[in-house]
Amino acid sequence: MKELKAVLGFENGEFVTGRGFGAEGSCGGELVFTTQMSGYMEALTDPSYAGQILMFTYPLIGNYGVDFHNFQSPKVNAMGCVVHELCKRPTANTPLGQFFEENGLLGIEGIDTRQLTIKTRVDGTLRSALVVGDDNGEYAVDLAKKLKPISEIDLLSSVSCKEPYHIPGKGKKIAVIDLGIKKNIAISLLRRGADLYIFPYNSKPSDIEACDPDAIFITNGPGDPELATDAIECAKYFIGKKPVFGICMGNQVLGLAFGAKTYKMKFGHRGSNQPVRRSDGRIFITTQNHGFAVDQDSLPGECELYFENVNDGTLEGFCVPDLDVYCVQFHPEAFGGPRDTEAPIFDMMYGRIK
Repeated sequence: MKELKAVLGFENGEFVTGRGFGAEGSCGGELVFTTQMSGYMEALTDPSYAGQILMFTYPLIGNYGVDFHNFQSPKVNAMGCVVHELCKRPTANTPLGQFFEENGLLGIEGIDTRQLTIKTRVDGTLRSALVVGDDNGEYAVDLAKKLKPISEIDLLSSVSCKEPYHIPGKGKKIAVIDLGIKKNIAISLLRRGADLYIFPYNSKPSDIEACDPDAIFITNGPGDPELATDAIECAKYFIGKKPVFGICMGNQVLGLAFGAKTYKMKFGHRGSNQPVRRSDGRIFITTQNHGFAVDQDSLPGECELYFENVNDGTLEGFCVPDLDVYCVQFHPEAFGGPRDTEAPIFDMMYGRIK
């Protein structure tokens, strides 16, 4: 892997230089950080990172190479990758740097990622531009300043399926509105025998009704949930008619369907160590990836608190038992540990389908 110059520029006029890896070129997006110590390919291929440059706080990334088995979608969705140190000789598999080069992806190493994380926590998420093959900071800053805010970018069309498709199962029929579904969400439903009908992000209620589903499931996805207008309308239509469930953006879409408001967080929750408190007082450590949240105070009275974040009190899930509506902001399918929420959340959701 050849030595490349690289620079990361920010909308506030600042920039940092490092060593590039992957292909030469430039990319732009919000710079966000994740605290997870492993599972870097799961993160990079997560469709919810579309439109963002992903920075890992853990200092060494790539030590076990590229494990294709755990991809959450067929491709890397993060616009770029920022690490302190890239492992050049992994214990197994294709080196991450080689994979980036072969697939035209952009990365930068040699960055003080902890200092940059502190900056993000203080200043908030910044629009950023990564340039590989050059270290012209002023050019990178100019690119960052020209980027649109994430709330003005249509990201759902780039990660959702183009046409409906069917994953057969012998159990209950679930219509999944794909806003950028992670592979493990489908796996968790299939383990319980679900018969899955996957629909694009812009599907209409009549499209979904055609398969006569037993329940509706709204997935994770990138960007501002207010742009998921078709999914919001579908949620409004099916609430009270069918059980409706949601994860991550699905939680936000359901909040909007009930008339609540969502807001952009200062730097979001991303990583595998986010503590949440269930309404019964139990604490779970969860995996998360979101930069928007539902304003708990704007939810109507019929919506009950299901989970809240222990660190900052933000809403992590709500439910309306009488209408069979349950949703969570975190990712139970990600097996964050040490007390995984995959079994209790998916068992509960699947069990509510009549």
